[in-house]
Amino acid sequence: MGGRNNMELKRLGNTSLKVAPLAFGGNVFGWTVDDEKGFQLLDGFVGVGFNLIDTANSYSRWAPGNKGGESETLIGKWMKERRNRDKVVIATKVGSDMGAGKRDISRTHILQAAEDSLRRLQTDYIDLYQTHWDDGTTPIEETLEAYSQLIKGGKVRYIGASNLPPEKLVTSLDASKKEGYPRYETLQPEYNLYDREKFEKNYEDICRNERLAVLPYYSLASGFLTGKYRSEADLSKSKRGGGIKKYLNEKGFRILAALDKVAKEYDSTPASIALAWLVANPVVAAPIASATTIKQLESLTRGVTLKLNRDAKALLDEASIVVQD
Repeated sequence: MGGRNNMELKRLGNTSLKVAPLAFGGNVFGWTVDDEKGFQLLDGFVGVGFNLIDTANSYSRWAPGNKGGESETLIGKWMKERRNRDKVVIATKVGSDMGAGKRDISRTHILQAAEDSLRRLQTDYIDLYQTHWDDGTTPIEETLEAYSQLIKGGKVRYIGASNLPPEKLVTSLDASKKEGYPRYETLQPEYNLYDREKFEKNYEDICRNERLAVLPYYSLASGFLTGKYRSEADLSKSKRGGGIKKYLNEKGFRILAALDKVAKEYDSTPASIALAWLVANPVVAAPIASATTIKQLESLTRGVTLKLNRDAKALLDEASIVVQD
């Protein structure tokens, strides 16, 4: 796998963390990827110079027999065995329902969840601890106060946000400024060539103005942008296939056609081009993508080092833009 030489590291917001332009998405660990395959994929990922691994305490609670924490546990075992904790940037999240039937970003829950994550990851600090979801009830000051306690105790270095409503993100940033709480330095939104509107309309300006680094999830639209799924007959190709059906429409096919065209021009793959399009946006630090095979991983790592020319970018923009009536 090539790509290490021309890779620039990007700083995450105002932190001291510098990351290569792709994050490995840990949602597959303990679900479609077992320990042995997980170790192989992580070895391959860091072997070519990448360093950001993204997970959450709730990964992969949805798989039969799981209760959450499986992904962090796998990453923890891998770091311990490889003795490489200082070479990687670990991002995890708190706030998802862990079995209590509700999302939770209360102070008590955050402090306990952080201890649980540290134990599973077999480390004494988390580089980036992210609010996974808003729970709709906890005051932002209480959440930020909990993070402040974790940072003072050396257990967390920096914090980020994921699925916070835009107004909640803004009020949180304001509270950090006024009250001296730690500040969200990153945003992890759903953002890809197909799902552009929500981020670009509601979040992009906030991220630019506040210098938040963006770590898009579903950067390949659950695999749709790899070109693997072109008809309903293809949906049985993976365990994630069921979630792809919503992309099989005129807009989806228009985007795939544009990806095919640009991929041919660059002697590349649709997945690589879809990631290159994201990385071309200056607010994006590192798209998050998961792989279940080394071949998939190669396509991802190549994509983020590709530089698209203006015509290629314009073609993709045009194919994916929402047509206003």
